[in-house]
Amino acid sequence: MGQPTHAQNWWRSAVIYQVYVRSFADGDGDGTGDLAGVRAKLPYLAELGVDALWFNPWYLSPMKDGGYDVADYRVIDPAFGTLAEAEKLIAEAKELGIRTLVDIVPNHVSDQHPWFRAALAQGPERELFHFRPGRGEHGELPPNDWPSQFAGSAEPVWTRLPDGTWYLHLFTPEQPDLNWAHPAVRQEHEEILRFWFERGVAGVRIDSAALLAKDPDLPDFVEGRDPHPYVDRDELHDIYRSWRTVADAYDGIFVGEVWLPDTERFARYLRPDELHTAFNFSFLSCPWDAGRLRTSIDETLAEHAPVGAPATWVLCNHDVTRTATRYGRADSGFDFATKAFGTPTDLALGTRRARAGALLSLALPGAVYLYQGEELGLPEAEIPRDRIQDPMHFRSGGTDPGRDGCRVPLPWTADAPYAGFGGEPWLPQPSGWSAYAADLQAADPGSMLSLYRAALTIRPEFGDGPLTWLPTPEGVLAFARPGQEGRLLCVVNLADAPADLPAHSRLLLGSGPLDPQGRLPKDTAVWLRG
Repeated sequence: MGQPTHAQNWWRSAVIYQVYVRSFADGDGDGTGDLAGVRAKLPYLAELGVDALWFNPWYLSPMKDGGYDVADYRVIDPAFGTLAEAEKLIAEAKELGIRTLVDIVPNHVSDQHPWFRAALAQGPERELFHFRPGRGEHGELPPNDWPSQFAGSAEPVWTRLPDGTWYLHLFTPEQPDLNWAHPAVRQEHEEILRFWFERGVAGVRIDSAALLAKDPDLPDFVEGRDPHPYVDRDELHDIYRSWRTVADAYDGIFVGEVWLPDTERFARYLRPDELHTAFNFSFLSCPWDAGRLRTSIDETLAEHAPVGAPATWVLCNHDVTRTATRYGRADSGFDFATKAFGTPTDLALGTRRARAGALLSLALPGAVYLYQGEELGLPEAEIPRDRIQDPMHFRSGGTDPGRDGCRVPLPWTADAPYAGFGGEPWLPQPSGWSAYAADLQAADPGSMLSLYRAALTIRPEFGDGPLTWLPTPEGVLAFARPGQEGRLLCVVNLADAPADLPAHSRLLLGSGPLDPQGRLPKDTAVWLRG
């Protein structure tokens, strides 16, 4: 059997663009992004230079959690379009050399899913969920004390029904958890995978991938207990080995959302017969600090090495504060627990760092995920409290601003209503949003969009070879990668003073200009040919 071709290994070094459909582009003018809007922007995405698109859930949903409450995986939500449109989009993107990944949410479904509605009617479908009697003299207490995934222990994960029984939901009450010990649950999800692979998708992103399996006894939560009652249980690996068999039949790939502090246990999900890749949350949440970034990079590469899986790098997604805003704050890391209204930011500083961070992430070995609007340098928007829709805000009692600030509809055309998004957006665009419009940036060689386009043109030269750190002063990161035409270097200055560049033959790209002495200014990155 021969070695895999580059086409088969595309995912090992791909740039994958995350499309949050609701906020990408509105093709029918109703204020909600849709598949028609995405199809119209495919030439933009091809010119940007991405290899694939990852779509957040586009399925039929009551939208109680941004589409992560799925009512039917085989139906496109009417707000976005139709299944026929999705098939056209997949095919049209493929013609432009862009693959498609869809999002699967296996931990739970919507409370409007046919299974759960039948379960509420006392049907045998109750076995497909976690229904339990309550504790206490009259069953008035929840079956256990597990904390919510949304708002910690302050929010219950059990909801009581009029008949006195309780059902489990690690997220919102509208997202009942499935019972993965039941064979029908496993069979249905494997059929869903086949359904989408047969429609031409190249891969699947797995939401909350480490949460599916539950301790059948549903014991109370004890900090430090091993195994955990619902995180990273050993039963998961058999599920994903079975999924891998399905994917391999279609040359499909998986990327898992796996939040685990234990690097050895994280790597188990990336064994050759399980998931292909997993998201790297260490790098995403890392502050703008040279030592911390280098440690994150080293640890990421080290944890992937034993299983031969490629790392993934991402600066932002639909759940976290946008990079230009986050990097301009006193605390430039990301932690859900620290999100607060009114956190000050220096947007000019954050944007300069975001430009440098883009070159850093794109130079690293592995795959990169680019969240829509990051290539425009969009900041986090402050959403008026009366317009916030994210359940994370409401389940925190109103203290957490939620995730809507990174989900504001994109600006496409500066002089068009609503910055060219379409109809009046479902989330309000801040004043001045049109200054970030793609048409303005396309005409400006110094814009964030122009930087990303140039970087994605050059990036294939880095190949998939290893990274070698170069000696540097404190606060400066520099590494070499073997390129197609000799060694390529990436240098990022996070120190307070300008830094001398290592010996090189050519400056390929910079996130900003060098100083008059040819040194690298603070918060600036360059790519060099060695």
